Amino acid sequence: MRWALSTESNGALNLRIPALAQYTRDTVGELMGKYISNDVTLEQMSSQVTSGWERITNEQGKLNQLNIYRAALGLDSLLTVDKCRLHREEMDMIDPSVCKQYDDHNTTLIIIVLSSIVGAGVVILVVYFLYKRYKAFQKIKIAHERQMESTLNEATRALRMLDYPLHLISAQDFIKGGKLLQHERLRNSHRLTVLDNLADVDSFIQAGKQVVFFSHQWTAFDAPDPNNHQYEAMIGALHELSKRNGWDPSWNDVFVWVDYSSIPQANPSVQNLAIRSLAVYSSSATSFVVVAPDTPHADLDSVCDLDTYQRRMWCRAEQVCHSMRNGTDGMYLAVTNKETGLVEVTPVKPDFFRESLHVFDGELSCCRLEHKGMEACDRQSLVVPILGLYGELFRAAHDGIKGNNADISTVKTFLSEIEKHQEEVFPRTFQRVMWRKDKRIMEEVLLFGDLIERMRTRIKQGKMYVVQERGGTESTKSTTSFLRHGTPNPSTFIRHGARQASELSEGPPELPTTVRHRGIAVQDSEKSNNETKQSNGNSLVGGETVSIGEANNMSRNRISETEEVHKSIETSVPSP
Repeated sequence: MRWALSTESNGALNLRIPALAQYTRDTVGELMGKYISNDVTLEQMSSQVTSGWERITNEQGKLNQLNIYRAALGLDSLLTVDKCRLHREEMDMIDPSVCKQYDDHNTTLIIIVLSSIVGAGVVILVVYFLYKRYKAFQKIKIAHERQMESTLNEATRALRMLDYPLHLISAQDFIKGGKLLQHERLRNSHRLTVLDNLADVDSFIQAGKQVVFFSHQWTAFDAPDPNNHQYEAMIGALHELSKRNGWDPSWNDVFVWVDYSSIPQANPSVQNLAIRSLAVYSSSATSFVVVAPDTPHADLDSVCDLDTYQRRMWCRAEQVCHSMRNGTDGMYLAVTNKETGLVEVTPVKPDFFRESLHVFDGELSCCRLEHKGMEACDRQSLVVPILGLYGELFRAAHDGIKGNNADISTVKTFLSEIEKHQEEVFPRTFQRVMWRKDKRIMEEVLLFGDLIERMRTRIKQGKMYVVQERGGTESTKSTTSFLRHGTPNPSTFIRHGARQASELSEGPPELPTTVRHRGIAVQDSEKSNNETKQSNGNSLVGGETVSIGEANNMSRNRISETEEVHKSIETSVPSP
């Protein structure tokens, strides 16, 4: 109203406004009179004029007036879309559907634009996610390949190197002990023979020494044999083996391996090193005796016998490690005769190995305790030695077939049984129960995976290499005949392979002569140079070990002293 009455308003154009008379005369004129007569205030007049104009506009129709006014001014009518944008309420009063079509169109455009933006963002995120997953997968694949190759290398190396020396007790001292004696006690009293590497082990065996491996289960949680039943069975087994094999009654050449006496008990770290070498210890023995008489368990309401022995994973592992390398000819059972109640020692049946092959189905104390406070399961620690033994067995068959060597039927029997039950003998994964932050967790853990297939491929391609104890690598592909421990003739099984077949045919090697002096073993200077070329082993006398190389260096400075000692001290031929 103020604009219409102002100087800016064009009176001529205002005359073209439809129903101008009603706006001015009927509304403004009447209210202006009231204002002049002071019947209404200026604010009241302004409000009433505005209301009156809105009433007139609604009566005439705002859009109709807009069209007439624009025509009077020579302007085209507004487009429908502009009317919807500027006068939506009036348009909806006429026909609500007219403006909706433009709303849908705008919404669709907005949705399309937003969808395109969001879609592009999603595509970018998906591509980025897939790229990260691919890179992570590649890293995992590379790490897995490295782990598999490392495991294969370690398995090959493990059979040719000792993580901890082989400790044996002479049969004479074993019998004099009256019971199973702890390793540390025997060590401190200098009653253990120590073989530091596999070259020494081979020399020891080829010199005619007999190593009897006693495999048994502990019959108490903190003691191996509290009632001495198993010890007595071991003594009986020694007598029976001596009778069967015609050993010298003095038993000067007979030595015993038994876990409590041959593996450190006081130091867990050193004990673990010895346990890692358990497969080599077992496979190195000339005789293997399963000691499982009927014996009550001191802490459980149960009886330990051959059945409970065969359920133990470690017991099965010891059997497999020996039989895979030596066959079952030198394996015996010392068990209770159910009819007489007496312990009898008998050779195992040829198919005895079939049940023990299922090592990883055996029971473990760590699994019974659900690995509380433990980082891994004992099953995992056996993968490397068992894999290495399988590799040796497969290589023996492969090279034998390829070279038309001597009869390898026994090796084939082992491999045939393994192939029939490969998934059970070498499980790819296993279910492990662990406790983390007081929560019980069951998880699937990799065990062998595809290691067996990888080992076969390596051997077939001639890419199986072993680490030498003196450094360097050497292909295991060799023309050396496979020999069983303690036998001078070729057989279907394998030994450590430290010497060539030509050397073995010459007879047992002479053990180095040593002299006892100041608690240190020193070789005869006339033999040390030749012997050290063949073996890098250590000797133990008086509780101290000195490598042959170190002893040879010492002898250069003490030749005269050694010659004098020879005259006054009795020379001996101890175990290497």
